[in-house]
Amino acid sequence: MGNAKKAVVVLSDGTRFFGKGFGAIEKRVGEIVFTTNMAGYEESLTDPSYAGQILVSTYPLIGNYGTRMEWCESDSMQVEGYCIRELCRQPRHESGGTGAKSLEGRMEDAGIPGIYGIDTRSLVRKIREAGVMPAAISVYEKEEDVPTLLEMAQELDYSKINLVEKVSAGQAKFYGKKGGKKIVLIDYGAKMGIVRELVARGLEVVVVPFSTSAEEAMSFSPDGVLASNGPGDPALLGKESGELKKLFDLPIFGVCLGNQLLGKAVGGKTYKLKFGHRGGNHPVLDLAANRVVITTQNHGYVVDEKTLPSEFEVTHRNLTDGTVEGIAHKELPIFAVQYHPEANPGPCDSKYLFDKFVKML
Repeated sequence: MGNAKKAVVVLSDGTRFFGKGFGAIEKRVGEIVFTTNMAGYEESLTDPSYAGQILVSTYPLIGNYGTRMEWCESDSMQVEGYCIRELCRQPRHESGGTGAKSLEGRMEDAGIPGIYGIDTRSLVRKIREAGVMPAAISVYEKEEDVPTLLEMAQELDYSKINLVEKVSAGQAKFYGKKGGKKIVLIDYGAKMGIVRELVARGLEVVVVPFSTSAEEAMSFSPDGVLASNGPGDPALLGKESGELKKLFDLPIFGVCLGNQLLGKAVGGKTYKLKFGHRGGNHPVLDLAANRVVITTQNHGYVVDEKTLPSEFEVTHRNLTDGTVEGIAHKELPIFAVQYHPEANPGPCDSKYLFDKFVKML
């Protein structure tokens, strides 16, 4: 099948990759990052934690099983653009589902530009060596003004954009059956996978906006709180971490950004990784159980363990670079992990953490 669309990705240091375009004829700017996931592109593209970012897949063939709405982690695509090696235009999947569509068609409907036919290995090596950086992506039919794209990339300061307010729920949403234990899920950019795991365990879930005060959260009479994942720099959420601390009388479970905000709530600090952890194959050591689990991750910031107060301890550690992957209060029922125990399509090694949380309620 022919394709008249062309595309280019321009990094803020001037590096450029020309290829073929798919998705929307559009130009976007964002922080360029990569994921090592071999499957689950639909979940990644709709993950609110990827808001404001241009995603690169290291796995070479993308789109071969299409997309379906029930695989989505939110109701829209969250990335600014998508960079891949090879695009499958004739997807096939044996299972049923609703809203089946090709990746190309879904991205076009969502207004998201994509590029394929580029050397993604070279691009990933660039990110690993130089670190994540701003970039601009454009899909066009005739010519593109590359100098303008470079200027767009160089003007972006990802760390100063409060992306959480762009992806968080605008009002409270309710899931699950009433009558059981009730959880307030603070939506900093929550994935639907978290909601599904809680509902599957018989819990009533109230999803509230990221700006919800502790007093407002308590008005729902929750039995526990889950602080969700989300995009961007946790340093921008000082007020929100302060409200989270006011909820310490309840059992609290933090996931990803929720882990960082729990650290900040008790006076800890966070810092940015050179190129982050993104993918479905990250080994993590559960220190208490002395057990290694394989995890899905998507974050660019981590908690600085040297700044944690004495009442908190590190419970999980990344076996690749030694960074903090989990923290817990030594006495109160409060714990968090930096990775995604709810991740789809997996691995499922850490779903037991939801059972642990339920027992605390």
